[in-house]
Amino acid sequence: MGSVPHLATAGPAVLDESAVADAAARVQDALEGVFDAVGRTATDTEAVLASAVEEGRRPVSADLAALRPGLRACLAQYDLVSGIGFVAAPGLLEDVPAWLEWWQTTVDGAVHPLVLDLDPEHSAYSDYTHWDWFALPRDTGQRAVAGPYVDYLCSDEYSLTLSSPVTIGGHFMGVAAADVYLRRFEAVVMPLLQRLPGPARLVNARGRVAASTDPHHLVGSLTKGPDFAAVLAGSAGGAEHGGLQLRPCHGVPLILMTTAPSV
Repeated sequence: MGSVPHLATAGPAVLDESAVADAAARVQDALEGVFDAVGRTATDTEAVLASAVEEGRRPVSADLAALRPGLRACLAQYDLVSGIGFVAAPGLLEDVPAWLEWWQTTVDGAVHPLVLDLDPEHSAYSDYTHWDWFALPRDTGQRAVAGPYVDYLCSDEYSLTLSSPVTIGGHFMGVAAADVYLRRFEAVVMPLLQRLPGPARLVNARGRVAASTDPHHLVGSLTKGPDFAAVLAGSAGGAEHGGLQLRPCHGVPLILMTTAPSV
């Protein structure tokens, strides 16, 4: 992992520090509810998988049916969540090579399971392990925000996916995750960014823009330069890089980028 960008003086004072801190905190508040749903799903999944292990057997896909009441409850409780579930690590389950225990809401508010053919001989979606929402929690052991991207797997909607690793005895079992339609996310966070007097954008650990009021950095584009993962792991006050202030959103894996104030 690279070093946190050097803290340096740069540029004229454009944004009030407290306004930036407040915006970052409000973004955190908006997404913590989604991560709460993901955390509940991870806890429930770990309990189901641990029960199979205690019985001296490998879990099977039918075991995951026990998650369904909790998944449906999360969809009813959390307004931003459009889909939620557990995505198994390949080879975890005895009866199938891959599995998504996934439930989602339709445009008319109905709740239904996602049914996919994950047979590697027939499905283009059978290997989901390279997607950020799976790879980041697996590789870092931390929760992640992936996207925005067109979610061809679940909804064909422009979405963000928030995810967290599921582990048993330190062993990676898969991820608990939730989808948030980008239009719903933007409805919550864009007013926060628009209150700031200068251009601002939110980026994830890969540098992908999740929301923006900066016409030079559109949603879905990649921001290059600093090590964003290092910023997220660093000081809560963030860092400065190239005349920009990078402030983590208080534990949520998004960074608010604004013009750095002078000191």
